[in-house]
Formats: sequence, structure tokens, C-alpha cells
Amino acid sequence: MSASVNDAVHVEKRLNRAMGRAIADFDMIADGDTIMVAVSGGKDSYTLLHLLRLLQKRAPVDFTLKVVNIDQGHPGYPAETLRSFMRSEGYDFRMVAEDTFSIVTEKVPNGKTFCSLCSRLRRGILYRVATELGCNKIALGHHRDDILQTLLLNLFFAGQLGAMPPKLAAEYGHIVIRPLAYCDENDIQRYAEAQAFPILPCNLCGSQDNLQRKIVGRLISDLDATHPGVKASMLAALQNVRPTQLLDRNLWTSLGISFAQESEADRKLVGAARLLRLSQEA
Repeated sequence: MSASVNDAVHVEKRLNRAMGRAIADFDMIADGDTIMVAVSGGKDSYTLLHLLRLLQKRAPVDFTLKVVNIDQGHPGYPAETLRSFMRSEGYDFRMVAEDTFSIVTEKVPNGKTFCSLCSRLRRGILYRVATELGCNKIALGHHRDDILQTLLLNLFFAGQLGAMPPKLAAEYGHIVIRPLAYCDENDIQRYAEAQAFPILPCNLCGSQDNLQRKIVGRLISDLDATHPGVKASMLAALQNVRPTQLLDRNLWTSLGISFAQESEADRKLVGAARLLRLSQEA
């Protein structure tokens, strides 16, 4: 086995393990589910679809996959490239033509980002199509880096502490799932290259280099490069929330508390810090 093939096998194993943990942790897939996989033509959604089909073959539960892509009317959109790939792979595929491109470019002022309006329009279309196809769940290709970027975007620019839920009760009774929630974007990139997925460009957001999401993404990547493990630590923090250490009064009310109670671990930490300070002063 060549080094490149061996690397691809290891990457696939890592992605499968990470996806399997996320699915198990949040009970994403159940017997009898009909899952609509939203494929944009990017590396993330291709990887999600491919790994879900691999899981489908070995999972102890029976579930169905239906694949949907939205042709948003971008000039020069290579729709046939995606259709040809789906035919060759034998997927149950449907392409939906909806000219959201004209709406977004007309409504969004020059210099503003398209993402918010574009995603809202796309989400509404996906919910409608999922209903038409009889799908009870919608799988999206957001990964660990997307979730961490959303966390910092909300923290820096929206004044709230929140990220992307791995499982969400959406409109019209659908459940949105993000099976790649624990998967690293670098692994997805390498996997997509190894699989030679026919990547389609995004003519809207892809043309905007000053997006806050891209800036935050570079910040996180630079930190992780300088201090390896930062991304893993950030994800762990989202799984280890201390509500009483936050300043949300509504959260305190919902938890039925009026003050934070210091834990035994906190007391030991404070005591150790006090001893260290005294020793330094001596």
C-alpha cells in the first residue's frame, strides 16, 4: 500500500470514528429514518454523503438516504458535473432549481455579506423539499471548525454565547443533524482530495474574502498551529459548560439557583493558588 493510499485510509478511519461518536452522542440516526443529505458540491457535503453511505452498509439500524442539491441560479453553475457524479455513484438524487442568486444580489447592499440571506433562503427550500420527499431528517455537512467559528462569531460580534447544535428540531417537524460535528476540517480536505470529489465553486460567498467567518477561521487555525490542541480544547469546552460560571440571569432562573456554589475542585484550586502566592511572598 502506497504512502498516499495508507494516509487516505487512516483519514477515513478518523472521520468515521469522529462521525460515529457524534451520531451516538446525540442519537442522530434511528431505525426507519429517511435522511435528506443536502449536498452543495463542496468538500464537506461530499464527505458527509460518502461516509453516511459507508455507515449505511454496516449500521445496526436501517435508514434511507436521499440527496438534494439546490441550483441557486449562479451564472455558469456546473450543474451537469454534479448530476453526472450522482448518476455514476448511483445515489437517489434530486436537483432543485431556485433562483435565489438574483434575490440575494438584489437585496444585499454593496459591501455587505450574502451569507445570512442566502442561508435563510436555502434553508427554507430544504425544509420544503424534505417534506415533499418524505424525509424526517436533514443532514448538513457542518464540521468542528464551522462550529468553533460560529462560537467565536457569536462571542465577538453578536454578544451571545452559542454555536451550532449537532441536532436541532427545525420547522415542519424536521430534525436537522450535523454528523460531522466532531470532524476536523483538515481531515475532510485531505479525504475529499483523496476521493477526487468534483468540487463545485460557490459563486457568492466564495467571492467574498473579507467575511468575518473567514477571518475568525484564520484566527483559530493560527492559534492551533502555534498551540496544537486549541481546536480540541475549544470543542471540549462546548461539551463541558459551567452554567453557574456565566452571567446569564435567565439561565440562573431556569436552573433555579440564586448564587453560584463553589465546588470542591474550585476550593482546592483557590487554596493551591493562595499557598503559591504566600510562598512567593516569603
